[in-house]
Amino acid sequence: MTVMIKVKNLKKRYGDKQAVAGVSFEVKKGEIFGILGPNGAGKTTTLEMMETLRPIDSGTATIDGIDVSKDPDSIKYLIGVQPQSPAFQDKTKLIEVVDMFAAAYGEKVDAMQFLRDVGLEDKAKSYVENLSGGQKQRLSITTALVHGPKVFFLDEPTTGLDPQARRNLWELIEQVRDKGISVVMTTHYMDEAEVLCDRIAVMDNGKIIALDTPKNLIKQLLKRGFKKEQEVEQANLEDVFIDLTGKGLRGE
Repeated sequence: MTVMIKVKNLKKRYGDKQAVAGVSFEVKKGEIFGILGPNGAGKTTTLEMMETLRPIDSGTATIDGIDVSKDPDSIKYLIGVQPQSPAFQDKTKLIEVVDMFAAAYGEKVDAMQFLRDVGLEDKAKSYVENLSGGQKQRLSITTALVHGPKVFFLDEPTTGLDPQARRNLWELIEQVRDKGISVVMTTHYMDEAEVLCDRIAVMDNGKIIALDTPKNLIKQLLKRGFKKEQEVEQANLEDVFIDLTGKGLRGE
């Protein structure tokens, strides 16, 4: 499978703190790659260096063969970015937002189709400030994809969302992957990582301490002798909530 991202010995320091201490990994085309770790582990800084938002102290990062440090302008056309807290201009209709983002990349798109793809067609003429949290996240995804990027970065995309919105966003992320786009995401939700990610890098203190598929990481833990009391449940409370209230998204 084609390698889309190559990161080698990437480092970033802030004063006395080594935020990223020499991380290396590759991301394949059409793969969802998760970066997990506690707060302060270096996850967001790693993403921001690949996104050209922060300068790289040392090491290299290439996307589709292009060096991030040497040609950041080209990189910006190759990637789409969904920040932790998307912000849009007030008193702007959704269809106008999509058109504006496309124009920023010199693209002209069918804005209604993009909104339709993320289930926001009926909100096309609504103002951004009237959207729920989940709806804003879906709008953020579609604006990040208007220029046809090859790589999509998401930083904790479902934080603060209700169960319906979370699961809907999972489906959208999988649809992005299924189009052949490489997805790199951070999350604090282990269930989210286990469901979505093809492979996971676990970071701590600026370093990658494990990298494999979710299943293999679990197998390795069990081989080390890990045991816990087993209670096999066919459903959990989130399943109950979804079943009782429905999977459909609601405008709040």
